[in-house]
Amino acid sequence: MQPPALLPNASFYMDSPEEPPLSQAGFIGLSVIMAFFTIPAIVLNGTVIIVSLMHKQLRQPLNYALVNMAAADLGTAMTGGVLSVVNNAQGYFSLGRTGCVMEGFTVSLCGITSLCTVALIAVERMFVVCKPLGQVTFQKKHAVGGIVLSWLWSLAWNLPPLFGWGRYDLEGVGTSCAPDWHNTDPNNVSYLVAYFAVCFAFPLTLILVSYAKLLWTLHQVSKMACVEGGAVAKGEMKVASMVILMVLSFLAAWLPYAGLAMFVVCRPDAKIHPLVGMLPVYLAKSSTAYNPIIYILLNKQFRKYAVPFLLCGKELVEEDEASEATTTVEAMSTNKVAPS
Repeated sequence: MQPPALLPNASFYMDSPEEPPLSQAGFIGLSVIMAFFTIPAIVLNGTVIIVSLMHKQLRQPLNYALVNMAAADLGTAMTGGVLSVVNNAQGYFSLGRTGCVMEGFTVSLCGITSLCTVALIAVERMFVVCKPLGQVTFQKKHAVGGIVLSWLWSLAWNLPPLFGWGRYDLEGVGTSCAPDWHNTDPNNVSYLVAYFAVCFAFPLTLILVSYAKLLWTLHQVSKMACVEGGAVAKGEMKVASMVILMVLSFLAAWLPYAGLAMFVVCRPDAKIHPLVGMLPVYLAKSSTAYNPIIYILLNKQFRKYAVPFLLCGKELVEEDEASEATTTVEAMSTNKVAPS
């Protein structure tokens, strides 16, 4: 049973704070689920980083953000993921108050950095393809600047709870830590509202605006350009499908978590079952596993080196180069697509 001193606002979830939020079997089940996501997340994100270090062909400015997201997701999986597996297996959080604060800070830092990097990728692809500032070459300094900004932005909004504005506390069934969404103190609520606005609403807006501009530009080009075999039109459909997948994955991972968090802030007396409270948390953490699949392994450059690495050197059958070239945003940018 969880130590009483660490029970996370139990009255929010349970009518009786003394009851354990789940049975031992329930905790074991959560541990297994988290292990199912955490192990692939560590393997896949670690693979992306390793193959990027091994092959200089992958160290292109447009790929820097992908590697940065892999590093942030790896940090989330190595801390929040592993600790969730261990703590759920035990049925309680075992690292004390200081450990809770450090886990909450580290997971939030890496998680928001990853989330911001998704927005960074959207903005980068929009600038490369749509060229809103004219023929400006996307260089290493731009990529590094975006990465530094994503970490500084996350750091700036996750440090305040360590100094009194907001706080980190146990969440869900009490086996992981995050910003305290349950505390109704005005100081804490003001932090949570600001945190939601700048760490979720703002990145989401950037993603939607950037991809909308990207799709509109590709649509205009497909109508105007005369390319043998309809390569541009085919490329537009491929890119459109990828963009939809990116946006849906972002919303699936973060919208339930952000929505429940704001619901808790607005309705602090509501009663929610522990499993309902944990589902959005696990959806957000599961993004560390499918992010490298969606954003990286479906990228031909990374797939060329990552798949053989994962398969211990075995090569897959190569796909048709000409067809594949039209499926990436980078290929569109080489056609010097300009805004209409």
